[in-house]
Amino acid sequence: MGARGMRWGMRWGIGVLLVMAVAGCGSEAGEGDGDGAAAVAEPRLPLARYQPDDGDYGRYADARDRLARACMVRLGFDDLPLRAQLPGGSARNSVRKGTVTAVRAPTPYGLLDLADARRWGYGWEPGEEAADGRAMTDAEFDAMYTRAGGKAPAGGCAGQTDRRVLRGVEDSTRMWNYADGRALTLEKAARQDPRVRRALRSWSQCLVDKGFKRYRTPDDAYQDTAWHRGEDGNTPHARREVSTAVADVECKREHDTVGVWSAVLAERQRADITAHRADYEAARRDLATLRANVRSALADR
Repeated sequence: MGARGMRWGMRWGIGVLLVMAVAGCGSEAGEGDGDGAAAVAEPRLPLARYQPDDGDYGRYADARDRLARACMVRLGFDDLPLRAQLPGGSARNSVRKGTVTAVRAPTPYGLLDLADARRWGYGWEPGEEAADGRAMTDAEFDAMYTRAGGKAPAGGCAGQTDRRVLRGVEDSTRMWNYADGRALTLEKAARQDPRVRRALRSWSQCLVDKGFKRYRTPDDAYQDTAWHRGEDGNTPHARREVSTAVADVECKREHDTVGVWSAVLAERQRADITAHRADYEAARRDLATLRANVRSALADR
């Protein structure tokens, strides 16, 4: 299971949520079990059917890009790149200048993949992002985001695209965020469960017994400032970092940390779904509507 990265961004929104995550696990780099038995399986939890997955975000962004560009071509902007930068070309870079990208572990249990931990520690494989196209001209920007002399649709091509892709969605904020928000709340509560606390104490002591620092939770290990994350959130994959990440996951395997923890999470999630079923089902219906709209948009391209 290779290194994973997720970037969730609403390109035409005011804010950008950037999340990068990678899975990893193991012992000393290059030692231990073969990669064939490397991964600790992440259990599928009850909330999964209500949450957008990585593919949803990617297909949604792709549909928006392609529909907006088709609109721009109809307006005579034939050479606009699929993913053009804003006028000036510097807006995207300035978002991250002088900051460090917020990073969260890829699962509620921290790292789970031994092969990735051996290679990348608490970081991930460096990769080149798809390069953005040239910067928009002022006229292109006006057509994309405003009405541009009455020729473009209301809200520009971006507004028209949003109306098509989100057609029939009752509450897009709830659709994107409700289940994820509840999942985070339930994860915090599960960590206080006596069964999980015992499991984490065993995992933590296992790390100490292997010669590493004592951490309260896998998140604490993942976010340790000693890993010196860069502006993109990635780490330098230093030897101590890699060795700690490997031991982290080996200890989860040795003590069935994920099995105990996931059972408690599933129990709490099922109870939460029962208590808030109307909200969950509303979010699920909107997500199904979005998926249908995106399939239709991509089929028409």
